Amino acid sequence: MKSKIHEYLLKLNNKDMSKTIKKQAKLKVACAAFTLISALAFAQNISNTQNSFNRDGFIFEFGLGGGIISIEDSAGTQSFDDTQGGGTFPELKFGYMLNNRLAVTVSAPGMIYTLNDNDRHFGGIIPSVQYWVKDRWWIHGGAGLAIDGPALYDIEDNINEDWNTGLAVMASTGYEVYRKNKFALNVQSKLLLGGVKLDNNNDREVVQFSLGIGFSWF
Repeated sequence: MKSKIHEYLLKLNNKDMSKTIKKQAKLKVACAAFTLISALAFAQNISNTQNSFNRDGFIFEFGLGGGIISIEDSAGTQSFDDTQGGGTFPELKFGYMLNNRLAVTVSAPGMIYTLNDNDRHFGGIIPSVQYWVKDRWWIHGGAGLAIDGPALYDIEDNINEDWNTGLAVMASTGYEVYRKNKFALNVQSKLLLGGVKLDNNNDREVVQFSLGIGFSWF
């Protein structure tokens, strides 16, 4: 009898350790990818060290892409172990150039995920700052309102109609691969961390990492 109990406890311990390792591995992969893209952009050898692209006035950008999202509910209905793939279209950014390298912006990042066979969207409205470290490479980050709600095409009465809010932090980096006149096309990566308050004092926490392209006008 003692032997069976001991075996059962060992199985539970191994299962918990496996979940913890998986969770840590996913976060490490996202952080490593984010760091790698930043390092590659920083290492670019730009022959023309002068900024030859004029950025002034208002800035508008929309982006599309895809990535991974992990969700965990304090109620136990979702776990960070259940990683999903999702799309990020559309992501919007509005702002104003303070000078040729610095802009203040408001961003609307987000990603679609599935919960109980319904499509939902976790995103936010993030006041942020964008800075061009090099002629083509920029970094971008901020903190603001997290919004968790039904995907607009999948709202159902009494099933998938709840909206939840909280706090979110965003960091992104990108590299302009094509520029002409007042237009720039960039490749970018983005990390979004957030949490919202659910009914019955439950919480939902989200980690999402995405890769995509952005279309910018200055």
